[in-house]
Amino acid sequence: MATALVVLAAVPHVLGLWTVPPIDQLDRAVYDLRLQLTMPDTLDERIVIIDIDENSLAQIGQWPWDRRQLAALVDELARRQQVAALGIDAVFAEPDRGSVLGRLQQLATGQLKHDALFSDWLARNADQLDHDAVFAKALARSPAVLGYYLTSDRGGVRGGALPAPIAPDTPSLPGLLSWNGFGANIPALSRAAPRSGFFNAVTDPDGIVRSAPVIASFDGQLYESLALAVLREATKASALRIEREPGAPQGAVSALHLTGDQGSQRLSLDPRGTALIPFRGQGGPGGGAFRYIPAADVLLGKLPDASLAGKVALIGFTSPGLMDLRVTPVGRAYPGVEIHANLISGALDGRVPVKPRWSPVFELALILGMGAALLFAIPALSVGRFIALGVALVLGLVAVNTALFLSLNWVLPLAAGMLMLLAALAVNLFLGYLLEVRARRKLALQFATYVPPELVRQMVRNPERYSMQARAEELTVMFCDLRGFTTLSESMEPLALQALLNDVLTRLTHAIRAHQGTIDKYMGDCVMAFWGAPVAMPDHARLAVDAALAMLQAMRELNAERAAQGAPPVLVGIGLNTGVMSVGNMGSDLRRAYTVIGDAVNLAARLEALSRIYDVELVASEATLQRAADAGHVWQELDRVRVKGKHQAVTIHTVRAAAGQGDAALRAELALWRQALPLWRDGAFAEFATKVNTLRERNANFYLYRLYAGRVASCLQTPPGPGWDGTTVFDAK
Repeated sequence: MATALVVLAAVPHVLGLWTVPPIDQLDRAVYDLRLQLTMPDTLDERIVIIDIDENSLAQIGQWPWDRRQLAALVDELARRQQVAALGIDAVFAEPDRGSVLGRLQQLATGQLKHDALFSDWLARNADQLDHDAVFAKALARSPAVLGYYLTSDRGGVRGGALPAPIAPDTPSLPGLLSWNGFGANIPALSRAAPRSGFFNAVTDPDGIVRSAPVIASFDGQLYESLALAVLREATKASALRIEREPGAPQGAVSALHLTGDQGSQRLSLDPRGTALIPFRGQGGPGGGAFRYIPAADVLLGKLPDASLAGKVALIGFTSPGLMDLRVTPVGRAYPGVEIHANLISGALDGRVPVKPRWSPVFELALILGMGAALLFAIPALSVGRFIALGVALVLGLVAVNTALFLSLNWVLPLAAGMLMLLAALAVNLFLGYLLEVRARRKLALQFATYVPPELVRQMVRNPERYSMQARAEELTVMFCDLRGFTTLSESMEPLALQALLNDVLTRLTHAIRAHQGTIDKYMGDCVMAFWGAPVAMPDHARLAVDAALAMLQAMRELNAERAAQGAPPVLVGIGLNTGVMSVGNMGSDLRRAYTVIGDAVNLAARLEALSRIYDVELVASEATLQRAADAGHVWQELDRVRVKGKHQAVTIHTVRAAAGQGDAALRAELALWRQALPLWRDGAFAEFATKVNTLRERNANFYLYRLYAGRVASCLQTPPGPGWDGTTVFDAK
């Protein structure tokens, strides 16, 4: 129900019934990020920027330049450099005040103004006197496109002369951007230029320029942008067809079809007549998207002949104070001339991004589909898997959105779907948390009787992973028994005995719990524990060995206290084994216990009993040693034994020193022992006896060597029969 409410809450925004500005802003931010990450960041050799930079101003003079200089620049680009099209991102709204004719016309009054001889002289010397005429002739013989701007914020002020409209017979296009004023070039220049185009841009509510109008409406007529005019001039696209929304003969514009000598192109537009700008790079001379050529280098003839042949040239400004800067998704100070360059480049490559008109329907279907997936998944998945599904849906949504952008240039909304998914996750996680708290409490009540509290706290984090049902697992089990405790208890008062036993078991329990062990049961003066269940522990054997060493250390500390009191020591024996055993809640209907059973458990009990025979505090099986070998403890092999109930021999070991504590003498002793054992098992008793005696001399207090000395003496006196392999058989429990 909660997920359904979240989905329904997103529908009105998707359908446009109301607008949520933060969602729109998030969509814009996502678009900006994706644009930055997917820009080509490569140089487009087809388009060059003729840069009126600071160095050019220093060489040619301050702006505005003499129109004769501009004429020379246009002639150089059109004739010697042979550019395919030349866009001029500037407006010449006033006559050139630097020309003689201009000054004479400003000064002329009265009779002089109407003198026929003077007028004739002006006409004959116009090329020398009228700089605008010089510039106009240069424009007329070039593939130049002049720029101008449209306005709607100056009370309808109009200056200069507009070019002829495009598609004058086309009926009105609903939704197209409309203007009521303009600032254009003087009539002489506007008439001379082959084409002119407006260079307006569209600013989004956050102040960022992401799109630019390609066509616009003025006084009921259509006009083209500077970028479109340059593109048409460069591709010789004389024919222009306007495509409207499907099924609507009088509908809004959806695309432009350009047809010319170099083929046809389709440029998708939105109903306003604008197109998203396909930015190539960071912008500016160092941006790497377009080549910047100083205008002075062109004027001074520094470029080789025809080095720009067939290219599109755009005249723009990077000099401080003249530079037309825009805030864009890819730069906070982006040159305005590059906006036209990006539109032309994108149109030539067919990679102008477009927002499909059916995107709301697509977004609605996507949201409903993902919402349905979440609704069906909630009852079937755990919290962790539900989160994983939600994250997968978010990543899938982003991936599909990005793939469509990269392959088809479709800009599809993303924010509403992402927010819906995140909100659904948050709501369901909150509700799931409330339900999970109840489940955790139930689990804690189930396991609290059997499992240490610290493990219960781990289990309640993921209660669905744990069950009381029996299962087979590889675990490590421990038996720890107090040696001679029966004899000790006969000389103690019951209360003192109780206090001692409680003290001993408390210290042992703390050591086990500190190493994440589960205490199975207390059996008189014996403790049984295991590792690896109910909480899985890949290093259960190492934890069990570390716990055993901690228990032995705890007993040494206790015995130090007892020695200070004149009391006898309390000794323990520990048996460890690792293997597959059954673990779960076992027992009768009246009483159950979370415990382990199996042959591996019985072997651990037998090994604990062997600690008395070998007079060591710890006996561990080969399996435990192998699983805990990476801990770095110093091990010594004791024997190969066959205990009661086991047909297969088991190699047993003890720990002589904890990790990092073995000295050189101990290492030498163990090396000699490793040489001796094969002799024993091979029946080389004389050689074995020699090495054992050497070991007894080195460590007379270690009982193991005395034990083997007695065994080898017996074998030397009565050699064993065939089949001897050194295995010791124990028939008693």
